[in-house]
Amino acid sequence: MKKIVTIILLFSCFAGFSQEDAWIYFNVKNNSQSYYNNPLLMLSQRALDRRTIQNIPLDSKDIPIDISYINQIKAVSGITIMAKSKWLNALHIRGTQTAINSLKSFSFVEKIDFANKSLNSTSKKTITSKIKAVEKVLESKVDFAYGTSANQIQMLHGDILHKQNYTGSGKIIAVMDTGFPGVNTAQPFQRLRDNNKILGGYDFVSRSSNFYTSDSHGAMVLSSMGGYKENALVGTAPDASYYLFRTEDVSSENPVEESYWVEAAEKADSLGVDVINTSLGYFEFDKTAYSHTYAEMDGKTAFMTRGAEIAFSRGMIVVVAAGNEGATVNPHIAAPADGISVLTIGAVTASKTVTSFSSIGPSFDGRIKPDVMAQGQSVYLSDSSGNIGTANGTSFSSPITAGLVACLWQAFPNKTNKEIRDLIIKSADRYTAPNNQYGYGIPDFSLALSNGLGVNDFLKNDFVLYPNPTSDFCVVSFPNNLDTATIRIYSIPGQKITEQKISKTLPSVSLKALQSGIYIYEIDWDGKVTTGKLIKQ
Repeated sequence: MKKIVTIILLFSCFAGFSQEDAWIYFNVKNNSQSYYNNPLLMLSQRALDRRTIQNIPLDSKDIPIDISYINQIKAVSGITIMAKSKWLNALHIRGTQTAINSLKSFSFVEKIDFANKSLNSTSKKTITSKIKAVEKVLESKVDFAYGTSANQIQMLHGDILHKQNYTGSGKIIAVMDTGFPGVNTAQPFQRLRDNNKILGGYDFVSRSSNFYTSDSHGAMVLSSMGGYKENALVGTAPDASYYLFRTEDVSSENPVEESYWVEAAEKADSLGVDVINTSLGYFEFDKTAYSHTYAEMDGKTAFMTRGAEIAFSRGMIVVVAAGNEGATVNPHIAAPADGISVLTIGAVTASKTVTSFSSIGPSFDGRIKPDVMAQGQSVYLSDSSGNIGTANGTSFSSPITAGLVACLWQAFPNKTNKEIRDLIIKSADRYTAPNNQYGYGIPDFSLALSNGLGVNDFLKNDFVLYPNPTSDFCVVSFPNNLDTATIRIYSIPGQKITEQKISKTLPSVSLKALQSGIYIYEIDWDGKVTTGKLIKQ
């Protein structure tokens, strides 16, 4: 009996000294006015310009955490600061339960939220259904000459944007992932290097400025956006600029990775990034007590999801992989794919059918998820050695989409992130009948471009030109009081390409001789003219 008691006592002692993860939230920020008076102390000029264009004012979330609070927490014995978030005015800390609870004595501490929810005095009963951890990588095999990568771009009509010189130039994409080995040496990334398109990065896991290390998943993700190897691989945003942030530790699964991600998103914001791509998702952790529940996939609970929503509120677009759990008994999306404002991307095959692995919706509160779909099976990519091969996963449907988000935004630099997101969703092929496997469908970026330019099927005086976008032909529908007209088609620079008489009985116009692109059409009747834009796919 004595031996049993001794063992129980020893076990209790070990439990008391076990390390826990928690977030400590502060109740105030000091010296806010000095930061408002000097905004360049917290944001770059490019970030401020992005706010100005979208009419987003500075607020308390932009103010850094009071350094005296950080120093006082750091000085407490047994406490390690793992990450920090000015947006949420919080630190991610690690220590014993006793040491962490002792921090409540500080007057500036609002609350402490343990990753192990059973340790929170106000914790609510949680739903115990579990979703397997999101797979970040599935098996990998490891006018543009798209080569083998043509289908994954053309499915979204991204080639139409490229032919109009919307290739991401002037836009910045932040990639949050596992690491980027080979991006500084491999041939498919040479075009980015030669054109100084890698603007920098950081390894938040190792706290190192060398981000060209660790797992190669990040390099593969980047290659689907910025890679270039003629007749083999062209990324969806080959002329965008990139920041590369390592936030995922592939050796373990811990909530601190959510905090690293939020910290990286804040850095992206301060640097003036336009689009964030994250092919990561979190649900189940190594310590099962830390794992999320499906009830927490409500767009407002998970730390990372809350950070993603704030990122959107700062004027960025956050593009997120839906996850690869569609074939499991718990197939739903994970954080931050549950975010209300994030653009969540599911995976389809090359023939546009939903893949078996693509995670499904809805979010716990019943919203449609994923939002849209892109190719995620047999996607052509580069590995860290420069080999072109195929890989599977929503990890790749997400950046394929994110690159085209940047291209579309290049075309409309004065539109808000919400306007760009809406154009994309409304262009999708199931927009009027979405579901939780396919979301709103496969977006048509040429249609999004057309709609953004204000091109409508219904023209002035009730002329209707359809379909638009189109391929080999279009048809002109006449108003009741007219029988004949002349249609002329011009290139964007103004060169007349074709002219044709049309009538109610012969309303069809052949476009077979036209290359893919955007054109100006002019319908002339009785000395009056109606004009518009026509997209040839």
